[in-house]
Amino acid sequence: MIKYTRSFIVCVLIAALLLPVMVWGLSLEGQIEEFNLKNGMKVLILKRDFAPVVSLYMRFKVGAVDEFEGETGTAHLLEHMLFKGTETLGTKNYEEEKKILDALDVLAVKIEQEMQKGDKADQDSLAAWREQLQALQKEHKNWVVKDEVSGLYSQNGAEGLNASTGYDVTTYKVSLPANRIELWARVESDRMANPVLREFYSERDVVREERRQREETNPDGKLMEAFLKTSFAEHPYRRPIIGWDADLKYLQREKVEQFFRSYYSPNNVVVTLVGAVNPDKIMEIMERYFGSIPPQEIVRPVQLKEPGQLGERRVEVEFDANPQVMIGYHKPTLPHFDDYVFDVIDILLSAGRTSRLYKKLVEEKKIAVSVGTSNGFPGVRYANLFAIFATPRSPHTTEEVEREIYEQLELLKTEAITPYELTKVKNRLEAGFIRSLASNAGLAAKLSYYQTVAGDWRYIEEHSKQISKVTADDVKRVAEQYFVDANRTVATLVKKEENSRR
Repeated sequence: MIKYTRSFIVCVLIAALLLPVMVWGLSLEGQIEEFNLKNGMKVLILKRDFAPVVSLYMRFKVGAVDEFEGETGTAHLLEHMLFKGTETLGTKNYEEEKKILDALDVLAVKIEQEMQKGDKADQDSLAAWREQLQALQKEHKNWVVKDEVSGLYSQNGAEGLNASTGYDVTTYKVSLPANRIELWARVESDRMANPVLREFYSERDVVREERRQREETNPDGKLMEAFLKTSFAEHPYRRPIIGWDADLKYLQREKVEQFFRSYYSPNNVVVTLVGAVNPDKIMEIMERYFGSIPPQEIVRPVQLKEPGQLGERRVEVEFDANPQVMIGYHKPTLPHFDDYVFDVIDILLSAGRTSRLYKKLVEEKKIAVSVGTSNGFPGVRYANLFAIFATPRSPHTTEEVEREIYEQLELLKTEAITPYELTKVKNRLEAGFIRSLASNAGLAAKLSYYQTVAGDWRYIEEHSKQISKVTADDVKRVAEQYFVDANRTVATLVKKEENSRR
């Protein structure tokens, strides 16, 4: 009987996982077919015939940073609303339904205008209008076909149907049998051209409840909001993606529709298809379904450049929860060379059990239960943060954890990273790149993301080239330049009872 070592078995498993990648080739150059429709829609196609499936991503270059003051949460709420259907999907009779939708809007505006009067609001009128609103919402349900969009996808073998809103982009994704691409095109072109934001006011309440659970009654959410609001004095990265409740409360359907018309335009989206596809046939389908949708002039709010800090900023959040600490340093975004250096520092400090922060804080000194870092936080379209997150191990404090983190950052300035560490970090980054190529969905995600935020999917391969150029001197220089007190924001979560004893 032949015996195999654990390392041999692991190598075999990795080879099996990456076999499609190695057969296909590691370089993406020459593999991606790029097309532009006349209306400005960008289409990226990568043919991979390993299985009769295809992953489809639509990335709109719009997110929370594109909202106007007083309308925060619009991008996220709109993402919810686009699953409600169109003039033909999600309705039994749109002409009749629209009459109720219009009446709902009139009533909702009256209620919100009256509520904004505060103590002077006419409570009797409010009660009567709310009763009418509830009656109309109940009547409206008779015309709605619930979840028809997601149901249609599910019936046709979809997997991974989802959407997400970030600071920089909004994403819609799904994987389907390759012979269902035309179905996808029919549904998505309909959602782009004829969306109906039905059940708007009830869904707005759902999002407000989501905010209460994730932000207002959740220690992680409360701390994160305080951290970003303190880190950014002027830039929209300071606002929560889900929005401020004071804005959500009065957000009107008309404003959300206006946001849709401003940014959900063919010249503001990247469509990526990876899988068993015929590019010529795909483009004929894309032209047929999306080609007639007109482009829009993309006018974005004035994006303020975050002013440089004049000193360390600190904020403390009291909550009945275990202490945490978040630390952020301002830095440039891609494709600035220093951003690549921060990618190296990110891996060096917190990637895996052998990383510097994990070994020192968690394993050796046992003062933390977790520690991690993030480069490009909370977004990458604009200058951002290198962030560090840690949770102390009781009875140790956030102050102890902070001191140790700063000591490790100082070591980057005073002791050159060893050739062994630098090589290990670069290999880990390269391995991560290779792993991301192993699935259709992973490739579609990367291609669409970097085409959107960097302006060219080739940033994926350029990243590897730039990382290979990073030296120990670069790491030292970047640490000295950015890891300074005046460039730092610190947010700590403190238990109420502990804070009261100070």
